[in-house]
Amino acid sequence: MKVVISGYGKMGHMVEEVLRERGIECAGASEDIVNFDDSIAKDSVCIDFTFPDAFRANYPALARKFKAVVVGTTGWNDIFSQVKECFEKEGTPMIYASNFSIGVNVTFALAELASKKLAGLGYEPSIVEVHHIHKLDAPSGTAATMAAIVGEQMGVEVPIRSVREGEVPGIHELTLKGSCDKIEIRHEAFSRKGFAQGAVQAAVMTEGLSGVHEFKELIF
Repeated sequence: MKVVISGYGKMGHMVEEVLRERGIECAGASEDIVNFDDSIAKDSVCIDFTFPDAFRANYPALARKFKAVVVGTTGWNDIFSQVKECFEKEGTPMIYASNFSIGVNVTFALAELASKKLAGLGYEPSIVEVHHIHKLDAPSGTAATMAAIVGEQMGVEVPIRSVREGEVPGIHELTLKGSCDKIEIRHEAFSRKGFAQGAVQAAVMTEGLSGVHEFKELIF
């Protein structure tokens, strides 16, 4: 198996480190994935950690050039149907996630269970997310995913408060407040490595896969 990294910032370097630890070949890393060597791309899985505008411009090339694609970039949900149609038309499997951390995906499952059990019992949900000052999207894709999960179960719109400070890798806290008690579900990332580990695991999971899938649907 070979992997090509699209976007060679901090996350790209972390993905490269995890690939090395797992003995998986990194066949290249590029900030200009559209012009990446087609002969290498056709036999490689691309892991994309870029920016929303870059992914919006690049996804047709990703679908056309690569054996499979793992998308960790967020901020493109409004064009999801177009992206899905493009990958399905090209016959290229894609796994996407607002957050590839295994711990975060367990947190999603806990949020779904808690909000389902508390629906209709007078509990009010809210979310606070904290990230480093370099993060461009707000709320985070992870917070938006959590809000969608809880909102679907409870039939309400879930407010999100976004905080940007220092170099915080990521904190997400769901509060379910009732008249007599309060439940908090919190995930804190200590580094970006957990995101990279999940993305590499997703790349491995593309073997023999077809279609477009959300990571959390594949691991539970």
